[in-house]
Amino acid sequence: MTRKARFFVTACLLLLAACSSLPPRPPMAEAFALPPASDGELARRTIPAEAQHAGQSGFRLVSNGTEAYAARMFSAQVAARSLDIQTYIWHADLTGKMLAQRALAAADRGVQVRILIDDLDARAKNAGFAALDAHPNIEVRLFNPFASRSGTLRRMGEFGTGFRRLNHRMHNKSWIVDNRVALVGGRNLGNEYFGADENGNFVDLDVLMVGPVVREVSVTFDRFWNATSNYPIALVNAGPATPEALARLRVLLDAVPAELAASRYAEVLREDPDVQRLLANEGSLHWSERWSFASDDPLKLEASGAPRQRSLVLATLLPAMQAARQTLNVISPYFVPGRAGTDFLVARAGDGIDVRILTNSLAATDVAAVHGGYSRYRDDLLAGGVRLWELKPDSGMAPSKFSLRGSSGSSLHTKAMVIDDSHVFIGSYNLDPRSTAINTEQGVLIANPDLARELTLIFDEHLAGEHAWQVQQMDGRLRWSDGQTTWTRDPQAGISRRLQAWLTRWLPVHSQL
Repeated sequence: MTRKARFFVTACLLLLAACSSLPPRPPMAEAFALPPASDGELARRTIPAEAQHAGQSGFRLVSNGTEAYAARMFSAQVAARSLDIQTYIWHADLTGKMLAQRALAAADRGVQVRILIDDLDARAKNAGFAALDAHPNIEVRLFNPFASRSGTLRRMGEFGTGFRRLNHRMHNKSWIVDNRVALVGGRNLGNEYFGADENGNFVDLDVLMVGPVVREVSVTFDRFWNATSNYPIALVNAGPATPEALARLRVLLDAVPAELAASRYAEVLREDPDVQRLLANEGSLHWSERWSFASDDPLKLEASGAPRQRSLVLATLLPAMQAARQTLNVISPYFVPGRAGTDFLVARAGDGIDVRILTNSLAATDVAAVHGGYSRYRDDLLAGGVRLWELKPDSGMAPSKFSLRGSSGSSLHTKAMVIDDSHVFIGSYNLDPRSTAINTEQGVLIANPDLARELTLIFDEHLAGEHAWQVQQMDGRLRWSDGQTTWTRDPQAGISRRLQAWLTRWLPVHSQL
């Protein structure tokens, strides 16, 4: 591109950005979650259990994608007072539309529905979210919204002039019903997070919670809901959507249950015993009086201190990791430890702690650039005694053992830790610079030996040779092995992925990974 052409493109982007500016956000009265419901199905299920475990909260790991979907669908269907949804991504696919249909049906019953979504994804579905907002019982707010509501060039122009603000995204995921039950973890809302995608799915993890911890999640939701970084969608759109827009959306969503019934995913849901136990209220909870729910400040970039000091999630995790005496098992799909993180993990291994890391292989990851950042530290981690595994793209680690037959691959999306045989962490936080310094994240650290054993079993299953390659140093070179075959370079990774990873390894972009 010539110098004149570059100048012309830059000028056009600046002009587009100048034509797209957010209106001033007027002062808004703070709004808060409704008190826990005293009636309804969820109250009936949780109040007696909470009374039997005074001062404790109940936790249940949800590693099965179909169970994670069913938990959201069922809880929305029986909601009596409130439904608060916070997410990074909400796809307009089969499961995404079904969840929207359930939220709309809840609002029709008089349930207060609040939807807080990051605008990096929501912008492409602006019309649908705006139509939902037209319902008197639904309010939609956008985190760090773009001023322009469509158009790639306008979006690029805004990024060019407002990169620092627009690069700061909300990665939190919460699903809170009646202030009685909450689901938090790594899952966004869409087919590939619930084992419903025909081509490939994410291996992910949630934790279902009841008790006082749910109120802590609600307080965090309120803090984000009232933050100045959020805009009501009607304000961004310069006016509310019309009732006619809601009516058109309702017609579309009313057709989705029939679409689900005709899909293979409906059969998967019927076959899955975990889903049936959930609906029959037969699921067991692990109770604990020791937990810590951590969430970053929605205005994280404005906080004082060095970038690493802004992460309230990391501030919760580091002391627990430092306190490990035997084992530290880490699952992080986007793992870029940096120099400080590498030194910390190597020091832990040097203290005699068995440090095991599971991340995506280059062939399995959905972001090859992140793998390039991780690969810079792989040799040092292995030399320092840290043990590494990388998930295979054809691992067979389906989000549900009843997943759609023919699904061609899987990618790791779980963010979790097991510390010794006593503590677990489940959340949205990756061990990478973006989670630490840029995006907002959250997670819960729980002291419970039963949960630790359960998550360790999941972890160990992922490490089996049919699911992952162990990465080792042999004769001064890296080797990948599944116990039967050994590779001398990233297995099953094509040229394009290798090139992306190689470029990222050397380009000065690590702070963005």
